[in-house]
This record gives sequence, C-alpha cells and structure tokens, in this order.
Amino acid sequence: MPQFMDVHRGMTGLSPEQLDEAHRADLAIQAEEDVNFKQAWADPAEGIVFCLSEAPSADAIKKIHERAGHPTEEVYEVSLQV
Repeated sequence: MPQFMDVHRGMTGLSPEQLDEAHRADLAIQAEEDVNFKQAWADPAEGIVFCLSEAPSADAIKKIHERAGHPTEEVYEVSLQV
C-alpha cells in the first residue's frame, strides 16, 4: 500500500498532549477508509504537524483528517525511501 506524508499548518503552540489527542482521533476512525496512521511529528514553534501513513489514496487520508477535526489539503505520496 502506498505511503503518504501530510502536512498541517497553523498549529502554533501545540502541546504533546494535543498532538497525541489529534493522532488518537485519527486512529479511532482510520479503518473506515483503510488508512494506517503510523507516526506524527510537530514543530509547535512553526505550527506545523507532519503525519506518515499508509493508505489507498490521498483522498482517504483527507477524509479521515477532516472527520477527526484537523483537515489538510497537503498530502504527498512518498514513493522513495532510503
């Protein structure tokens, strides 16, 4: 299954607990779109969050993030890895 990296902006000051809460919201419903959210990282000073996932499509990821309350339009397929 393809891997994707998505980006959320405007999350300045995000705490570790808030990041964990957002990630858990995704995990709770990810199976409904056959998505597997693997990891999330944040730069609270810049307000950017990155999520790594496996999914059938970028649209599946967008649907889960929107339903979980943190939509994004920035989803990139990660087809090369070293």
